[in-house]
Amino acid sequence: MNVQSKTKVQLKISNEIKSFKKVFNDPILFSTIIFVIVIILLFTILPLFNILKESFTANNTFSFQHYIEVMNLPESLNIIKNTILLGIVTSIFSTGIGFFFAYGMTYLELPLKKIFNSVAILPIVSPPFVVALSAILLLGRRGFITRGILGIKNADIYGFHGLVLVQVLTFFPVAYLMLIGLLQRIDPSVEEAARDLGASRWDVFKTITFPLMIPGIANAFLVIFIQTIADFSNPMVIGGNFTTVAVQVYLQGIGNYDMGSATALSIILVLISLSIFVTQKYYISKKSYVTVTGKVSREREKIKEKSITLPIFIIMSLLTIFVLMMYITIPIGSLVKLWGINYSPSLDHYKYVFDLGMKPIIDTTILSLISTPITGILAMIIAFLIIRGKFIGKGFIEFSTMMAIAIPGTIVGLGYVITYNTKPFILTGTATILIIAFIMRNMPIGIRSGMAALQQIDPSIEEAAMVLGANSKKVFTSITLPMVKPAFFSGLVYAFVRSMTLVSTVIFLVSANYNLLTVAIMNQIDVGKIGVASAYCTILIIVVFFVIGIMKMVLKQMGIDEITE
Repeated sequence: MNVQSKTKVQLKISNEIKSFKKVFNDPILFSTIIFVIVIILLFTILPLFNILKESFTANNTFSFQHYIEVMNLPESLNIIKNTILLGIVTSIFSTGIGFFFAYGMTYLELPLKKIFNSVAILPIVSPPFVVALSAILLLGRRGFITRGILGIKNADIYGFHGLVLVQVLTFFPVAYLMLIGLLQRIDPSVEEAARDLGASRWDVFKTITFPLMIPGIANAFLVIFIQTIADFSNPMVIGGNFTTVAVQVYLQGIGNYDMGSATALSIILVLISLSIFVTQKYYISKKSYVTVTGKVSREREKIKEKSITLPIFIIMSLLTIFVLMMYITIPIGSLVKLWGINYSPSLDHYKYVFDLGMKPIIDTTILSLISTPITGILAMIIAFLIIRGKFIGKGFIEFSTMMAIAIPGTIVGLGYVITYNTKPFILTGTATILIIAFIMRNMPIGIRSGMAALQQIDPSIEEAAMVLGANSKKVFTSITLPMVKPAFFSGLVYAFVRSMTLVSTVIFLVSANYNLLTVAIMNQIDVGKIGVASAYCTILIIVVFFVIGIMKMVLKQMGIDEITE
């Protein structure tokens, strides 16, 4: 090692020692870091470790038996192939539609943009299986379109084709929200310069706009791929004989109580998800060419040629109408006697819900309201530690909390069952484990939102307060948190919505004492009570939008007019 390299190493070690002393001398900051690390170890790392341990244990000894059994079963290989195929096909179509919507909203002079935008993000704030339930009502064997209008008596929406349709409608808003921001950051002067030199609209798109967007498109593709292969609810409702790994983990673990096969399949799915997550986070996300020119120099001149805007407007309108029809179908289905047979108006399904089934609604709402503020505050604390902190273990906290996005919910639920069903922590069947599940599943998005907000704030403001004698708690509560209020309340809204609509993790954790609304809906679909399931879904959507409306009113009174995602 040469002298210069040795000096750099010594300087780095010296800085690490100084950072450690600074953290250790601030008891509040030190305690917070220890608390966060313990939370991550207990509720993210330990459940995964126990799944890994269980998958390599047979007859109380280390063994590859479960993996050998899984890989020797033809259906297991088919299920893995199904999962990857579904992820690829869904990601292609979802990313394509998301880009189409984002381009139309950013580049074209179109009417009804507010409606398009609202409909494009509607699936994000709704239960994950609403589209699947609507597809059954509209396109199933007794579907309103297939049998009622087209007269097709044996229409089969179940299986790969129906699942792709549902997944695409569920996940294209993710691509839309990711890509519209990138398109808005492209400096229009670059494209207009090409137009001035004689390039056509198509030439500008294929040689400038699209190449600039390739990293963002790849990023959106991988994010949707992760969410698709991790999804449990849609394949469970409409997958039919097309089984995915997430569903098989549940069937093996809960249905057959074969924890060995369930954990082996879980590890395979985790490896696929984490490899895509690492590629997306540490390679694709860093390849962005959009901001080469810095801030956008001026407002983009929208495309107004009818030959371009009219076809795109028609396609966007048709997609919007289809999505709206999917969501309108649910309340209609809850208000008719028997879908596909007797369409006469009836409140029987709601009477059933209010007479016998109110407990899931109350339990879900109360537990979601309890978990929401804890999720928001903890997410902001962790975001603050990651962006502002300099301490040993910061990289572990950042990777572990963000990694939770890539871990399928079924695997988290299975890990919690294995870990917290024995002493010293017997939490299964309690409200505590459900609240913890809500917090740990929803926290990563709040952290990412908080990190983005903190990166836009000059740290010298906080440093000045510390120089004047404020401790880390005072700085965080009096300076940092007020400056990231929009991101904080955005995290609260997201946390509440996702807690109300979470399925995959909590389906392992519900009990007779605490049943959740999403699980109740799944159970009603399983026994064929589509009307009751529609009534539950309608109530869920009403509760979610009612609470969001109250949150927005409170935020408006506080002077926060916009919630940023």
